[in-house]
Amino acid sequence: MSPPQASHRVFFLTTLIAAAVASVAAALSLLIGLPVWAMFVGWIAFYTRGLSTRSTFENLGCVGLGLAIGLLASLAVPRVAAMTGPAIALPLVVFVVAFQVVSLRGLPAMNNLLAYFLGLVTWFAAHLEPTIASFGHLFAATAIGSAAGWIAHRLPALTAQTAKPA
Repeated sequence: MSPPQASHRVFFLTTLIAAAVASVAAALSLLIGLPVWAMFVGWIAFYTRGLSTRSTFENLGCVGLGLAIGLLASLAVPRVAAMTGPAIALPLVVFVVAFQVVSLRGLPAMNNLLAYFLGLVTWFAAHLEPTIASFGHLFAATAIGSAAGWIAHRLPALTAQTAKPA
């Protein structure tokens, strides 16, 4: 009986699996031309709330909506600037977006405020043209990261179950 050694083994195995999954997710992102940093945003979103399959999809959905809101905001700024001037446009659009996003926390599902902001930050950090293709590009990267987070979380538990003697 050696619980400390067993827990060290589980710790090492979990770490090894997470590193391997991160490596594969990064390689896949590079292979298909997606930003690796955006893949890690999806990974972070996975760990923001709940570690179930359902929460994986909800968190990713919130990131995706955050990306979409960012895209719409980036389209709105120049239009609002034409009406109000550039000094007022950005703060006004940010106010509307922040009000909208913070209000979403009251939904019964899809209420992960942090994931919405991760989507917004991803959109604006990418500095891409506001197009559906740009949205798809970033969403695909975050989806790979979210899936990788789910795999890195689930695989050690599955490995431990199969390693137990019958």
